[in-house]
Amino acid sequence: MIIVIVGPTAVGKTKLSIELAKKYNAEVINFDSVQVYKKMDIASAKVTEEEKESIIHHLIDIKEYNEDYTVYDYQIDARKKIEELKKKNKNIIMVGGTGLYVKAALYDYRFNKEEKNDEYEDLSEEELYKRILKINPDSTVDKNNKRRLIRELINLTNNTENDKGDVLLYDDVFFIGLTTSRNILYDRINKRVDVMVNNGLLEEAKYFYNLDRSAKSLKTVIGYKELFDYFDKKISLDEALDLIKQRSRHYAKRQYTWFNNKMNVKWFETNFDNFSITVEEVKKYIDSK
Repeated sequence: MIIVIVGPTAVGKTKLSIELAKKYNAEVINFDSVQVYKKMDIASAKVTEEEKESIIHHLIDIKEYNEDYTVYDYQIDARKKIEELKKKNKNIIMVGGTGLYVKAALYDYRFNKEEKNDEYEDLSEEELYKRILKINPDSTVDKNNKRRLIRELINLTNNTENDKGDVLLYDDVFFIGLTTSRNILYDRINKRVDVMVNNGLLEEAKYFYNLDRSAKSLKTVIGYKELFDYFDKKISLDEALDLIKQRSRHYAKRQYTWFNNKMNVKWFETNFDNFSITVEEVKKYIDSK
């Protein structure tokens, strides 16, 4: 059995993944594009050792910040890990925020290596970038490099053959989504940014600021680029934190829209006052199938 937990940032996905892993004797596979990188802990809200409660996690901290890691790379790694766990008769929990990663792993999602295409030549960099973000909100492509934008868009739009991109490769998959009201979610996001700052977000961002900031992995991490501008004295700290909160809220909205439109998700309202109720509701649904 594979249980996929989706939803916007700050809605409780990590906590649910741990609780379900304990109930179903499962191991967890990450599908967050930032959490694959070492030391990007606070900005990505990476699960801590304490939060893991001894549950085994995979595809976290597998790359250095300056190593390229694509959706195609993740597809290979995730499918390999899924097969390994299935051979061990292990249930699998997949959790994260990068929809295209889990889509590539679980569906008959094939990448087109053909780069020659005149269809996009007349589009501006901004138009290309907007189209890419509609398909993959987590894309790290350089938005000022037209050749790379075109290649990225070709791969994303022509990735399947015979419309097989919606065909699941596995029979026993449950797509579980967590949601809440916009006001509650946005309040949680704002407060979580404050907690991240208290936990050392500025120090973490400073570490990467002093390295090669041209690394692809750093370009789209919400929290780093805003603080880089603060370190460069382009904006104040308050302005940087307000931007982090604003962009995190916008990202959460894009995440919800993506999962809602791209996958057949069973949504559950998160009960933040008594999370065990949410866990039991999800478990009851899974057990009934």
